[in-house]
Amino acid sequence: MSLDGIVVRALVHELGEIVGARIAKIYQPTENEVVLHIRGQGFGRKLLLSAHPSMPRLHYTEQPWANPQEPPMFCMLLRKHCEGGIIEAVRQLGAERIVEIDVRHRDELGDLSLKRLVLEIMGRHSNLVLLDPATGIVHDSIRHVTPAISSYRVVLPGVRYVAPPAQDKRNPLEATAADVERALSESAGSPPAGALVEAFTGFSPLLAKEIVFRAGGREADIPAAFAALMADAAAHRYAPSIVEEPSGRTLFHALPLTHAQGEVRGCDSMHACLETYYIDKAARDLVRQRTVDLTRLLQNETAKNVKKLEKLRQTLEEAAGADKYRRIGELLTAHLYAMSKGDKQVEVTDYYEEDQPTVRVQLDPLLTPNENAQRYFRKYTKMKNSRDVVTEQIEETGREIAYLESVLQGLDTATPADIEEIRAELTEQGYIRARGGRKGDRGKKKNDRPAILCYTSSEGVPIYVGKNNTQNDYVTNRLGQPNDTWLHTKDMPGSHVLIRAADYGEQTLKEAAMLAAYYSKGKESSLVPVDYTKIRLVRKPSGAKPGFVIYEGQKTLFITPDESLVRELAGVVKKA
Repeated sequence: MSLDGIVVRALVHELGEIVGARIAKIYQPTENEVVLHIRGQGFGRKLLLSAHPSMPRLHYTEQPWANPQEPPMFCMLLRKHCEGGIIEAVRQLGAERIVEIDVRHRDELGDLSLKRLVLEIMGRHSNLVLLDPATGIVHDSIRHVTPAISSYRVVLPGVRYVAPPAQDKRNPLEATAADVERALSESAGSPPAGALVEAFTGFSPLLAKEIVFRAGGREADIPAAFAALMADAAAHRYAPSIVEEPSGRTLFHALPLTHAQGEVRGCDSMHACLETYYIDKAARDLVRQRTVDLTRLLQNETAKNVKKLEKLRQTLEEAAGADKYRRIGELLTAHLYAMSKGDKQVEVTDYYEEDQPTVRVQLDPLLTPNENAQRYFRKYTKMKNSRDVVTEQIEETGREIAYLESVLQGLDTATPADIEEIRAELTEQGYIRARGGRKGDRGKKKNDRPAILCYTSSEGVPIYVGKNNTQNDYVTNRLGQPNDTWLHTKDMPGSHVLIRAADYGEQTLKEAAMLAAYYSKGKESSLVPVDYTKIRLVRKPSGAKPGFVIYEGQKTLFITPDESLVRELAGVVKKA
């Protein structure tokens, strides 16, 4: 991972400013993350401490984090021992990805006591531990480690804290040229980058590749390249940056990544670098965590409706032969004289064919000739009526599938703030149980206006984007003016996009179409068809599902979504 021991060193160096500051507030927005509100002389910061299994990290954060109404037990413990306390020290253990924060706090008796927060950034084994540094006893941790999980150490309340196992590696900041040469020679036959990772603590494959690249791939030059880069780290000469490679992979580091190919974005600080890198990734992960039940529900409902649609189409194919039974009934009526009760079959002349061939018809021997004819007429009527009903059900099921796909698309582009709108919509439509009510209870619509994502085109024209059906309905049915332009991807789920102006240039239209394609099921496709028309030509049929509209007078643009261009438009959330 990019977050190695050198990146942690840069982060801790920047955290020097919080020494002497006070922890004003603590909350735990998710099960793996804690946010400290820190206030000092002339500044206020929010520090994120994350023990997330796939995104462990620490950095200042500016994004809004939800404060649960009922704080978890670990959060309550942190508030008891650290809230209002003064940060006395922030340190990194060697070059490891372990950070200690010492906090001096007054206990219930008013006596000063020292507590230590230890953040262990170790991938899926990451943890955040609160302990008493004087005794080494653990007060609690964000993740408990039992003997069944680890035979090396236990992390539970009341147990003496044991640091993660040492890996018998050397500190790269203290290594000499001879140490590097020895590491390369001891791993003869292995790639040089791998040898460096195995020999030095807190060393990532990314940093090892950078050293080998700077050495031109020559093993003899690796010690000099290693020493030059570690000298920059030792002297805190950092140049934080994010590199977006053509393959789509994104990298970051505290030191320049000259070997990486792609767009390089410099950052003002290492904390800003991590905030930028993780903000979208963390938000998407949080949305996935909070919408697992909704996604599963929608996928199951979609699968059920797809099966239902297949059966309905089979029934329709069978019903297509209804006219055959009417025809047989009419032929039997014309040949009543040739039948008697008890006959099992009869041959009749088919007057509907030009050569008038004879047709053999099966009869029920328990019925009279007229009753047999009426039996075929009843079959015809039943199948004809079922055909009409089935056709209507096929159309209704198709609309249901389209609606479910639109909600799934809304989840794909949702932010944590959008989740409750989608959940409320599904409650209102009867798909999920209303909180405190019974399944199928219809939730009441909120009267407050939804927060809508608003972009500004390069020509200065506002462009509004609805990211779920609730927002789509508001954008289309309440926000738009008759001469505004409305856009939507053709024949696929996506956002309703509104150009909030009667006059605009070709560039604004292309940028709005780009947003419509980007916030749609065709996000990863090329040449996505986007329809656009005046909003006065768009209407919502009576009784239609949320987000469903019909429109006319449209023209179509073909756009390939480009995330970098969308980012340049800099959307902001506004109360519409």
